[in-house]
Amino acid sequence: MNKRSSKCPIADLKDMTAKKVTSLAIEEVKRVGCKKISLIWLEATGCSGNIISLLNAENPDVIYLLQEMVDLKYNNSLMAQEGEAAYIQFLETLETEFILVVEGAVSTKDNGLYTIIANYQGRRITAMEAVRIAGEKAKYVIAVGTCASYGGPSAAKPNPSMSVSVSEFIDREIIRVPGCPSHPDWAIGTIASILAFGKPRLDAKNRPIIFYGITIHDRCTRRSYFEREIFATKLGDPECMFKLGCRGPITRTDCPVRQWNGYVNWPIEDNTPCIGCAHERFPDGMEPFVRY
Repeated sequence: MNKRSSKCPIADLKDMTAKKVTSLAIEEVKRVGCKKISLIWLEATGCSGNIISLLNAENPDVIYLLQEMVDLKYNNSLMAQEGEAAYIQFLETLETEFILVVEGAVSTKDNGLYTIIANYQGRRITAMEAVRIAGEKAKYVIAVGTCASYGGPSAAKPNPSMSVSVSEFIDREIIRVPGCPSHPDWAIGTIASILAFGKPRLDAKNRPIIFYGITIHDRCTRRSYFEREIFATKLGDPECMFKLGCRGPITRTDCPVRQWNGYVNWPIEDNTPCIGCAHERFPDGMEPFVRY
């Protein structure tokens, strides 16, 4: 696929709402017949929570993503049983046009020895090496999750693995899709936007505005309590949890309107303060997660 053919014609995204972007992108991909692009998804230093979140996607689900939108060429956990054959496919994909998704921070101590993603010809391949060589050649690089986007829990103090964010490791534009984990809609929606519209509109921190253009506080279902200065004093109270340490006012995601786990709930509705998991200072700068 040449660089010009990878972008399908579509109207400007400026006024599009977050809930519509994924479905409209999918419709456009199907209508115009955009060629599927190759995808490498590398799991670096982290908990693999983002690939698990992706597997729980519903609208669309991961099967649709793989069948209609991308050719998944490599993932170091889903393809572990393929051994060296999987890594050979990774190397072959580097010579094509592809999107690189990285989840997890990049461990740099001892030349990345603490995160091994493959063994190839008797040599251990580190996530640091794989991210570097793929990041240099990818058409787009997407950091999915807070560890990849900002360092997150993997780079939290005292950071014995000397982990860093993808943008600290690779000197190129990185599209950040933070969250611990990232909502599957944010990851798939960003990929869909690239396929159908080209690079999505990004904010000053390189996050897609369509998903990170508002704070949780902006759309919180308890906002009216905040405006009237009625605050919860303990967990389980129905009022605004700002004085319990809620980080909603400084955390940018659309959790209140998108919700999680099949779009049925989100932390505030479950009487839990937002801990700011999509914020650049998570987790060290968000602690304590609950305060009285």
